[in-house]
Amino acid sequence: MIPRVLGLLLLLILVVGCHGGGGLKMKYYEKVCDSISVENTVREIVWSKVAAKPALAAKLLRLHYHDCFVRGCDASILLDPTQNVTTEKAAGPNRSVTGYDVIDEIKTTLEASCPGIVSCADIVALAARDAVSYQFQREMWPVFTGRKDGNISVVAEVGVNLPSASANFTTLLTQFKAKGLDVDDLVTLSGAHTIGTSRCALVSRRLYNFTGVGDADPSLDPTYAQTLREICPIPVNASITLEMDPNSSLSFDSQYFEALNQHKGLFVSDAALITNAKSAHIAEVLHVRLNIFILYLI
Repeated sequence: MIPRVLGLLLLLILVVGCHGGGGLKMKYYEKVCDSISVENTVREIVWSKVAAKPALAAKLLRLHYHDCFVRGCDASILLDPTQNVTTEKAAGPNRSVTGYDVIDEIKTTLEASCPGIVSCADIVALAARDAVSYQFQREMWPVFTGRKDGNISVVAEVGVNLPSASANFTTLLTQFKAKGLDVDDLVTLSGAHTIGTSRCALVSRRLYNFTGVGDADPSLDPTYAQTLREICPIPVNASITLEMDPNSSLSFDSQYFEALNQHKGLFVSDAALITNAKSAHIAEVLHVRLNIFILYLI
């Protein structure tokens, strides 16, 4: 029972906004693109890229998440700004999103054999799954396909929909509930922070001026806070990167939830998860059970 139940927990990491209504199914393109396997093509390209650059896994995962949380998984984040429209891509939280070149390469490859059929939305969803799955050399969750690409992308919609790294628990839960999600989804999806990096600019206030009087966030483990200050000294260099999951930013594992319970969540939004009794309990459970699940896979 452990692998099956915990497999569903891992699957939750990417389901937000991605069911896309009716019409999705496994191997949607099998008959309409019979000259090429869409799923195999995406996996081969993504795995080759991640093998060469492991940090890419987190970038493709983030691209998918930032797309899904605004208008659902419709690839609207890929649309470039025009003279008259400023799109999601230009929003502050999305300016550091990367991985577009990988999606472009996959789309070009598929277009050569199956023109005008495979949506970018499906490519983004498959690429995120395959990027995370490379570590385990197997597909970590099923991806239903058949999404349609959106043609509307509005910069103003990003800030009100995408959870902020500085959000408290109440704000986070409100934003998740607006998407039809609950506290279990909130904590589980936050586990995506087990891979990837951020920049000093996003945590400097927490380290140096949390309440406006030159103090640090008291909820942050003091030793960890000092480590972060050494990485991000004053004056803060916004280009310096740091791991979201201490010493484990390239490994998709349960370390993130262990760090939370040690008060080592990098963002205010991470620390917020243990300010509520129910979400704190979920974080504890996920640490233990996901650790067992991932050990089983390995």
